[in-house]
Amino acid sequence: MHEIKIGKNDSGQRLDKFIIKALPALPISLLYKSVRTKKIKINRHRADIKQILNEGDTLQFFLADEFFSASAASKEKGLGNIRVNLDIVYEDENILLINKRPGISVHEDDSKTGDTLLLHIQAYLYQKGEYHPEEEQSFAPSLCNRIDRNTGGIVIAAKNAAALRDMNARIKERRVKKYYLCVIKGTPSSKEALLEGFLRKDAKTNTVKIFDAPQRDAKKIMTRYRVLKTNGAYSLLEVELLTGRTHQIRAHLAHIGFPLLGDGKYGENKSEKAKGYKFQALWSYRLGFVEGQEDLFSYLDGKEFSVPLDKIYFVEELFGNFKEGTQKR
Repeated sequence: MHEIKIGKNDSGQRLDKFIIKALPALPISLLYKSVRTKKIKINRHRADIKQILNEGDTLQFFLADEFFSASAASKEKGLGNIRVNLDIVYEDENILLINKRPGISVHEDDSKTGDTLLLHIQAYLYQKGEYHPEEEQSFAPSLCNRIDRNTGGIVIAAKNAAALRDMNARIKERRVKKYYLCVIKGTPSSKEALLEGFLRKDAKTNTVKIFDAPQRDAKKIMTRYRVLKTNGAYSLLEVELLTGRTHQIRAHLAHIGFPLLGDGKYGENKSEKAKGYKFQALWSYRLGFVEGQEDLFSYLDGKEFSVPLDKIYFVEELFGNFKEGTQKR
């Protein structure tokens, strides 16, 4: 028999959801069968697959050792050997705000690169003594939002399960306001505008298409921008995402005739790459937390965090030592 005691980060989950994460080598069909046949129990009593786990509960497993050795092996990540490289904008006991560099994946994708932002975050917390993989059954420090590999800017990471749950809820409820800086080709006639449209994603090509009128399988999007500065050829925009869809800023601005500098997917960047702009000029540079229902992060209500402009390469390169106009209005 094997036992697992439910800790703080494991509580609040359904039994099946927890076991799927805690014992990845256990086939799902066998999981459900084992609950029905009482080979998986909670506090030595018959379990229900939908039962919510509480801190202090003990699970009993009358299963083969192989399902547990595979789980233990998966936790050996060598986090202590990683040379951490993070630009921390803000940190407290619950979250980290990290300024991600363009070209870094937030987590492992189809390229299977292991050098991800999430891995560095987990290594950072492990080396600080705030993350103990051997003590966790189902939780690891996780990302609450993601940005494209070739986009720079602020990524939110949760240090514990409660933080992950509440921050994800805030994002879903639009209680985290996100602002971006980007460089477009040309200058819009309207210095400020709220763009509305409909976005359809093509999963096969990992691209999106924007429509002005409702379309089948297209989701409504809203993108607000204001022009901060222009040098004739290019303009610096601050963009607020009112909806958060895949490639929304890049595709929406290209749709109205102003593709981003360096964006080869929704623009043409062959000549720009030759000038050194190998990434789209887009940076998630400011986050604001909005008041609402009381939760774990009520202490952040009304606060904003931003990346210094001198850390955003395209601002100084194209517009000099630019500071005016980017403050909250």
